[in-house]
Amino acid sequence: MIYRIENSELAVKVNAIGMELTSIISKSTAIEHLWQGDPSFWNGQAPILFPIIGALKDGKTEYDGKFYKIPKHGIVRNSSKPVLFDQTAESLTFSMQWDEETLLAYPFKFELKIIFSLKGRTLEVLHEVTNHGSETMYFSLGGHPAFNCPIHQGEVYEDYFVKFEEKETDSTWPVLENGLIGKEPLPMLKATDKLKLHANLFDKDALIFKNLKSREVSLVSEKNGPVLSMSFQDFDYLGIWAKSKAPYVCIEPWLGIADSIDSDGKLIHKEGIILLESKKKTQKSYTITIH
Repeated sequence: MIYRIENSELAVKVNAIGMELTSIISKSTAIEHLWQGDPSFWNGQAPILFPIIGALKDGKTEYDGKFYKIPKHGIVRNSSKPVLFDQTAESLTFSMQWDEETLLAYPFKFELKIIFSLKGRTLEVLHEVTNHGSETMYFSLGGHPAFNCPIHQGEVYEDYFVKFEEKETDSTWPVLENGLIGKEPLPMLKATDKLKLHANLFDKDALIFKNLKSREVSLVSEKNGPVLSMSFQDFDYLGIWAKSKAPYVCIEPWLGIADSIDSDGKLIHKEGIILLESKKKTQKSYTITIH
């Protein structure tokens, strides 16, 4: 089921399946900013990534002497288990909880709430993770929203760039054909605050940044100026991705990353993994501001 919230500036829709954002429309321009999932390119829109990011080495991870097969990007994407927990005119709260089926893939008694809330021209996406189990829980968490690009008539993809709030010198970590992270970083940003978009930028999959100083990036048109900004103060990694030659760009804040080719396969050793003690909860959020 699709749920809608709005204020004087924005209208937003969310699908209960996967707790996935499906629409962000600016009322002043009537522009749809969220990718609408054209399957000829990519049928996703903004999947929630939990309890892993990306792929596992050999498709499995080991915890406490047992192996678990967690699908790429986790168990929330496309899941029918989430339910609407609360709704106001300007906010939606969804919840997904562990059950006997989830324990087969992920051995922790979790609850994941996603709270979508509007304030002016900003949408906050807040992730609340609770550990209902009796042992420390290990998880990763991330967003994967895709934004239409270009959005104005007369523009092309190459008119756009991602602007970082700080000048950056950072490499990107290659994604190999098996979805794992390679060992040799590739130079990408050198004392610049711009990443120019072009049709072949993502021919070898996502650009993955581990060491950015910036905690805000913007999608900017050379012809028409800033389109939107994402602030991701709570997230350590940033992925930027699209299918080759597709008219969108994903800006992905992550806490965690896919397994590397030399991973030992143990969940507790997974890069970027978060530890949450028994009966505790944690909140992580990012915001999308439409200009």
